[in-house]
Amino acid sequence: MSMHAPLASPTQAGFLAGYLESLAMVERLHRLLLDVIKDEFERLGVLDINAVQALLLFNIGDNEVTAGELKSRGYYQGSNVSYNLKKLVDMGYMHHQKCEIDRRSVRVRLTEKGRHVRDTVDGLFERHSEGLEKQGVLNADGVDRLNHSLKRIERFWSDQIRYIY
Repeated sequence: MSMHAPLASPTQAGFLAGYLESLAMVERLHRLLLDVIKDEFERLGVLDINAVQALLLFNIGDNEVTAGELKSRGYYQGSNVSYNLKKLVDMGYMHHQKCEIDRRSVRVRLTEKGRHVRDTVDGLFERHSEGLEKQGVLNADGVDRLNHSLKRIERFWSDQIRYIY
């Protein structure tokens, strides 16, 4: 008796290969997104902020949130949110204040300097959106189908975590 799982059927193996390729693509796309943001800020001569921090400011936008809400709302996916928030406050990109109801909690919002970064990232994404459509890379229907598929995967993975036991 073999200790290995039985070989997958050709159909299953094909699907698995495609799924693994998709996972690798999602990871590469995220890294490329950070590189694109980094290059934009280097081009503009803004060197005191990194791409992760710029994307965080973009995602917060005009909202006032706690550190915990950053993850629950999907604004930040990293593990070092406290470090980045402290850096952004120290560099003048964010205001912070203790929450009136729960003094242990801190609420953050963008300063004018932070809003400038958000606007820069917004402009970058707007130019990319126009370029993708103009060059025929993606159209509105393609974006809708892509987002629909990614949301279904997100829901599947969330269910895997939530119902693991």
